[in-house]
Amino acid sequence: MKKIILVRHGKSAWDNPKLSDHDRPLADRGLNDVPEMGLRLKEKGILPDLILSSTATRASQTAEILAEVLHVSTSKIVYEKNLYHASAAMILKCIQKQDDKYDLIFVVGHNPGMNDFIDYFSGNFDNLPTSGLYGWLVDTDHWVQARAENTKTWFVDYPKK
Repeated sequence: MKKIILVRHGKSAWDNPKLSDHDRPLADRGLNDVPEMGLRLKEKGILPDLILSSTATRASQTAEILAEVLHVSTSKIVYEKNLYHASAAMILKCIQKQDDKYDLIFVVGHNPGMNDFIDYFSGNFDNLPTSGLYGWLVDTDHWVQARAENTKTWFVDYPKK
């Protein structure tokens, strides 16, 4: 059994118009919500074997804060440039190429690709809010075999829930 948790990056700041979209950091709300979500995961004993993160500043900050709150080494974070504004197909490709030694993978990224991934794997879902979590149980021992047909929703959580 494998497990995937999609993590939408925390709320990002828009106060510096000179920054590129890729370089926007977390806003104060994101800096508050991400640790809260990490604590919720910690209370459930959910710790990642691997964190795949978009290279965008707001996503990498989210991954690093989660690692800190969960007391997980930052060496477990892999920054994947293909996750920056990735499609659902690209997110799946990034997951499927992972080593089978990892049983629980967090994927930190962006909408609309994350919502599209959720819709593909679980049916219609309105919107994963910033700092939101969507988890699946994957009935396989091999990441390359992860697909909608062998997954079921594990849990959904987000700051205002």
